[in-house]
Amino acid sequence: MNVKKNSTRKNCSLNTDVQLRKYPYPYRAMLAICSDLDSTLDRHVYLEIMRFLNTTETTSMGTGVGLEVGNSIHFRAIPPQFSYWDTDEAGRKMVRALIHSGHIDCLHSFGERVYTRDEAKKVLEELARHNCQLEVWVDHGGAVTNFGTDIMQGCGDEIGHPAYHADLTIPYGIKYIWRGRTTSITGQDTSPRLGGIFNLNHPIVSSRTLFKEVTKQQLAWFGNKKYAMHLTNQILRPSTLRDGRSVYEFMRCNPHWGGIGYGDQGRHIGDVLTDDFLNRLISREGVCILYTHLGKVDNPKIPFNKKACEAFRVLAEKFREGKILITTTRRLLGYCRAVREIRYDVHQDGEILQINIHTQTSKSPISELSNSDLVGLTFYVPEPRKTQLSLDGKKVISFKCNAPDHTSWSSVSLQWYSLEFPKI
Repeated sequence: MNVKKNSTRKNCSLNTDVQLRKYPYPYRAMLAICSDLDSTLDRHVYLEIMRFLNTTETTSMGTGVGLEVGNSIHFRAIPPQFSYWDTDEAGRKMVRALIHSGHIDCLHSFGERVYTRDEAKKVLEELARHNCQLEVWVDHGGAVTNFGTDIMQGCGDEIGHPAYHADLTIPYGIKYIWRGRTTSITGQDTSPRLGGIFNLNHPIVSSRTLFKEVTKQQLAWFGNKKYAMHLTNQILRPSTLRDGRSVYEFMRCNPHWGGIGYGDQGRHIGDVLTDDFLNRLISREGVCILYTHLGKVDNPKIPFNKKACEAFRVLAEKFREGKILITTTRRLLGYCRAVREIRYDVHQDGEILQINIHTQTSKSPISELSNSDLVGLTFYVPEPRKTQLSLDGKKVISFKCNAPDHTSWSSVSLQWYSLEFPKI
């Protein structure tokens, strides 16, 4: 068997015909729409957006597209904006239900009106009291509780500062942190390619965007720490906060020709989720955490305009065609970690090919992988029905045998499942 494009070989001790596929079968790319809730007017707008994206129910924008799209929450915002403490009890109940289902997966700092350690502690106690676990943190512009120093100017990990809270937030369960690093390059965890940034219809502005991305690459090449992630084009990396605590940092993408500050809103999402962008993501076999603010809309009664709705319907087609796996930020990050960190060995037992997956690893700086991180792992094998999987020494009873994909090779998978959107 020849090496498949973008497959990963790890410890194949006895059988070189087994390889780890980059994405769950049959997908060739992976995308999470990571939306900051800034400017979302109220719980009604928030829920209508989520219903349209995550269900096939009738909404103000027509039939929902039935994807899997997460959202974020913060606790105190400048009015009139939706946040946990500033909504009513029905809104707080909605938030808790969506956290439990996995559809709210990001804590967007604590909000711009949370200033102190005591206020942060109150937030974490509220989450814990309702058994609401969030593992992804996204810095919020201007919030003193941010973790970023070079871009987002936060003090949340600065020991002795009144807003210091990392010693509370990290033990609570935050593992993945976004500190402002965003790229215009389509597709991470693949070689950084600048094609697609320049736009013939907007030559001046897009040239400026291209120049900025080239500059980031050059600065990183000469050792600039701020842009180190841009040089490797990795979706996440181990990182250390100022107080010494270990986390993973991730990077987001906005491929708009105008730059990372353009089109990052629900009213303009149709200019970002274009056919060109999606096809480029597929051809590069990249992964993307899309930077946006879905709640920034023109009409709160009908949040997405016609162009935005059509863009999401095209995205849904790419998903149902088995080209792009759409999921939440937390699930994407966990899967990308699993592909990097698992180890496996292979041996032949008569006619049965045995693949032993090992998750106990010292490579992770924060925690062991969970079972949910492993969902979707796919291995190319010669004969799926003559294959057996084990996970940390335990036989896997149920796994999926897959037909040949675009590489013409068959595979087996720990089957991916979809989140269930709650009844609200």
